[in-house]
Amino acid sequence: MTANLTLLILIGIMVACAVYMLLERAVSKMLLGMILFGNAVNLLILTVGGPDGRPPIVGETDRVHHGTADPLAQAMVLTSIVITMGLAAFVLALAYRSYALRATEQVENDPEDVKVASRREGEDPEQ
Repeated sequence: MTANLTLLILIGIMVACAVYMLLERAVSKMLLGMILFGNAVNLLILTVGGPDGRPPIVGETDRVHHGTADPLAQAMVLTSIVITMGLAAFVLALAYRSYALRATEQVENDPEDVKVASRREGEDPEQ
């Protein structure tokens, strides 16, 4: 089996962009990064699942199964699409609630996390 090198490079670029977007503070950019990462993983699963243009299942009369695509990879991608859309809807609901409460979508540092981090460094958090 040979993999399409151009498609694999495109998947690598998509994953890199997704990770960059996931590290941002804005919830909308995090959501776009999560969706982009899900799409890149779906493409990766389909790429390693089998050759292009082949049917996933061979008929009863044809006993040769050489060169067919793997139907498990296609089923996993369909399941992954549903899970990604559910997760995107959940993050959108969180972003809407956060915007309704604070009128901003920026994620701020938690005061308790700052206290724990300063305690770890040996500083007094009450100063």
